[in-house]
Amino acid sequence: MFALASSVPFRTSILSPPSSKMYTSAVRARMATSFAARRGFSTTRTQLGSPYHYAEGPRTNIPFNPLTKFFFLRYWGFMIAGFGAPFAIAVWQTCKTK
Repeated sequence: MFALASSVPFRTSILSPPSSKMYTSAVRARMATSFAARRGFSTTRTQLGSPYHYAEGPRTNIPFNPLTKFFFLRYWGFMIAGFGAPFAIAVWQTCKTK
């Protein structure tokens, strides 16, 4: 009814010796790590005279200045408008005459 011969090659393939592909991948992995270890990775100081490097420190990576006068009023106004706009649009669309 069922052929048991199909399970025999599966069992022999499990017990077969490892292929040469496994050895070559292991050699490549070992060579890659030794090659990366031979390279001299180093970092350099940022050159602030370059147009591609900017000043570093607190509040230098944001597009606005939180130390200006009335910053918090503008901030909360922007947040209320941005968060409230979708709700205001939804109310407008549901309440307008058709």
